[in-house]
Amino acid sequence: MENNESTQSKYDAALAKYNTNLNDAEVAAEVAGIIAEKVPANNTPEVKKFLFNCIDLTTLNSTDSDESVMKFTQKVNQFDEEFPDLKNVAAICVYPNFAEVVKDTLEVEDVKIACVSAGFPSSQTFIEVKVAETAMAIMEGADEIDIVISVGKFLSGDYETMCDEIQELKATCKEHHLKVILETGALKTAANIKKASILSMYAGADFIKTSTGKQQPAATPEAAYVMCQAIKEYHALTGNKIGFKPAGGINCVNDALIYYTIVKEVLGEEWLNNGLFRLGTSRLANLLLSEIKGEEMKFF
Repeated sequence: MENNESTQSKYDAALAKYNTNLNDAEVAAEVAGIIAEKVPANNTPEVKKFLFNCIDLTTLNSTDSDESVMKFTQKVNQFDEEFPDLKNVAAICVYPNFAEVVKDTLEVEDVKIACVSAGFPSSQTFIEVKVAETAMAIMEGADEIDIVISVGKFLSGDYETMCDEIQELKATCKEHHLKVILETGALKTAANIKKASILSMYAGADFIKTSTGKQQPAATPEAAYVMCQAIKEYHALTGNKIGFKPAGGINCVNDALIYYTIVKEVLGEEWLNNGLFRLGTSRLANLLLSEIKGEEMKFF
């Protein structure tokens, strides 16, 4: 019991350095203000090109096959030929069993291979399975790993197990980026989202990500704002820059502009690069391309 108390206090001590006593209505009002005042100025071709270059182009369907993933990847190869004036997407995101297919098919430089792992999207499996799946994904060619926190452990106050898992998975990833998904829709409150953000960074996340896209509500501007505030405060205390990735429910260009604006306003220009900012989406690529080119594009 003593041991449990000391570890619990370790996490409480980490959280105590931050203001986690947030009011949801105040957060919503802050965000509404930013959206109303700042988003219109960011609605430019340059920002849209930048956002395109931040996309983790994602296919996570039960119907995915070697053939469909190969075609998906070939589209990214073709993009470089057809649009030489535009920067490509940041990454292709697939299930771990397709990492090798993407690796064998991908011909363009600067596009990473990301895999969801560790019992995605529920994260409800044994830590040994999570570690094995992650190690295999990296062995097969993944550059980046996206995992989900043990939401049930977090909500039960078992921060130790949640953080130990992230730590172990980061150790498995070594130099490869670990993106930690909070599943903000399940956390519900701004206070919970702030706490989960801090604990995930503290445990070794290179990126924190809103959602799996498999549960509603998915990403929201309010969750993004709270997460970016947490990243800012964590950076101020530790000097570590952690990336931010909204994902799930990014259905239109304006959604992407809102997330861009929140990052710009809260974290500043330093975070406006695809090393620290990603968008998890499958729909957005064609929509952004259409707006950049001024005609309807169904390239992907």
